[in-house]
Amino acid sequence: MSVSSDKTLHPRTQAVHHGTRRSQYGEMAEAIFLTQGFVYDSAAQAEARFQGTGPDEFIYARYGNPTSRMFEDRIAALEGTEDAFATASGMAAVNGAMFAMCKPGDHVVAARALFGSCLYVLDLLVRFGVKVSYVDGTDLDQWAAAITPGTRAVFFESISNPTLEVIDIRAVADLAHAAGATVVVDNVFATPVFSKAVEQGADVVVYSATKHIDGGGRALAGVICGTKHFVREVAEPYLKHTGGAISPFHAWIMLNGLTTMDLRVRAQAEAAATLAASLQGHPRLERVIYPGLADHAQHDLAMAQMGSGGTMIAMEVAGGKEAAFAVLDRLRIIAISNNLGDAKSIAVHPATTTHSRLSDEDRATLGITPGLLRLSVGLEDVRDLIADLTAALEG
Repeated sequence: MSVSSDKTLHPRTQAVHHGTRRSQYGEMAEAIFLTQGFVYDSAAQAEARFQGTGPDEFIYARYGNPTSRMFEDRIAALEGTEDAFATASGMAAVNGAMFAMCKPGDHVVAARALFGSCLYVLDLLVRFGVKVSYVDGTDLDQWAAAITPGTRAVFFESISNPTLEVIDIRAVADLAHAAGATVVVDNVFATPVFSKAVEQGADVVVYSATKHIDGGGRALAGVICGTKHFVREVAEPYLKHTGGAISPFHAWIMLNGLTTMDLRVRAQAEAAATLAASLQGHPRLERVIYPGLADHAQHDLAMAQMGSGGTMIAMEVAGGKEAAFAVLDRLRIIAISNNLGDAKSIAVHPATTTHSRLSDEDRATLGITPGLLRLSVGLEDVRDLIADLTAALEG
């Protein structure tokens, strides 16, 4: 068995080798196939490729490409799914997963704590005749009451953005499967390193690969992981005809990101745990939210489901928006940006950026207060991050 297809290898090894395709030149690094189309030896071969019976599957870059296929095979191996389809962005993955499976009259149950763009996609589903019900994702009774035999899918972030609620994947999946519903999990905050959502009951897992998978803030990408049937027969037709496929160059960036992801994410999570602990009890903070802290409402679940608190911290600055802005403006190392999962530490004010389209009432319901900051911990020395935040808080 080739190393590039051996799924018995440990995840860190798979992240370096799995799915590698070499050309006739035997290159060591993964090649970028910058081509929009492919040449056929004969008209009969072209016909066979379009019918899916030929010796290779590549027809057009919007349908597939050797570089993107390497990324798809590698992330599917890490995630433990049969297949994957790489998309142009994380939101293309969310849109593709949900729109490809839903039709007018279907019912979707979703956790109400979602990224603003995810909420927009669900609003679009409603415009096209899909009924969407929202629940408190941490309340299993609400899930049980909302899911019916007519529910087509459930959708939630395994760790919510930005308030870091942790959803019990196994419990929600059991409720959904009992009703015949498909479980779609946005796993960005948990990362492929710490969460094995499929083992815990998810049917489809979506990532914004822009985040921890790239890890360098270089490119947009997303991916849908699932069964071969869902990926190739449900999601792929929708995505290849609506133009949501990843570019070969971005797929190459993601391939290279995967090789160091395990090392990076574990280091970031270790630093996040240290930083969160150092911030607890600070007089300028109303609260520190981090799943790895014992006082987090779902701490035990986070440890059982992930074994880590992850790379993200939320904190509420006393004094509301004005005080939160002042803290951001005093930061020296930590950048103000709305990305996350980067090698560089990043802070953002969700109420005025990522979740600004929500009403004041909806933000209050989700716990997105005027003083709330979201922090993505990077790869800097944690001692410098502690000093930077402490100085910013104390003015």
